[in-house]
Amino acid sequence: MSPDVARIFDAMAPTYETLEPWYEHLYDVLHAILRRALRPAADGRRHRALDAGCGTGFQAALLEELGYVVHGVDISAGLLAVARARLPDAALARATVEALPYADGAFDAVACCGSTLSFVDDPGRALGELARVLAPGGRLLLECEHKWNLDLGWAALGALAHDALGYGLSLRAVRGLARDGVWPAYPGYGRLRSFTRGELAALLRAAGLLPERTWGLHTVTNLIPSTVLHRQRLGRPLARLYRALRALDRALAGSALAARAANSFVVLSRRARVGARQGIARARRDLI
Repeated sequence: MSPDVARIFDAMAPTYETLEPWYEHLYDVLHAILRRALRPAADGRRHRALDAGCGTGFQAALLEELGYVVHGVDISAGLLAVARARLPDAALARATVEALPYADGAFDAVACCGSTLSFVDDPGRALGELARVLAPGGRLLLECEHKWNLDLGWAALGALAHDALGYGLSLRAVRGLARDGVWPAYPGYGRLRSFTRGELAALLRAAGLLPERTWGLHTVTNLIPSTVLHRQRLGRPLARLYRALRALDRALAGSALAARAANSFVVLSRRARVGARQGIARARRDLI
């Protein structure tokens, strides 16, 4: 991650937990998924979990509630200061997910949410690090930006209407986004990368991570442009519509439609055990 990313999130730290309607829904659904997908086995052992890109500790707090011994890393000193005040018992460190300060196989579970993968310079290297610190059979819950979603269409419409929707993109920039999946300047966040399902699955498998299940977030709620939902309050008619869309979006989260058309998607994967990793390596050699 670049120093620019750290500066962006340091500047957000004082208001980071004041959730706009867009993020209120995203974290509501995401955290319900995390509680189910990363619940530790009831085997009497203290399990260890990492929140990679922990921010102010949203996911780290949930992992602690589930009974994990929690560690967390983030590139932003400002966000980490908030997280340390919230979670005095968690071991939090300033680091990038592309170079994690932990031994191989240190964790039973890893959560990497908040679109962390969209801000790293080398997603493949980051996923390799997340796989490295997972014990064989350990689980990774990853949330990231999906390339093919309604926001791409809204950005194009906004560009045709002289940026009427506030995406800050020209039509040429939207065409570049459709080609390579990189937002040159997502409002409030700067440069941000999105992924297709196939691209992310290939990156996960290359890192020795086996995808098991996918959920989609902001599928039907993205019938409202994300820039409209990035505000503190919605007018009463829009708020009523958004509540109805949220309920439908929550119900659809685990569906095939959501996995294919959502603005963000969540993937549960598992680190391959030794035999499975060898099988993946052989299959990869056969393709060369």
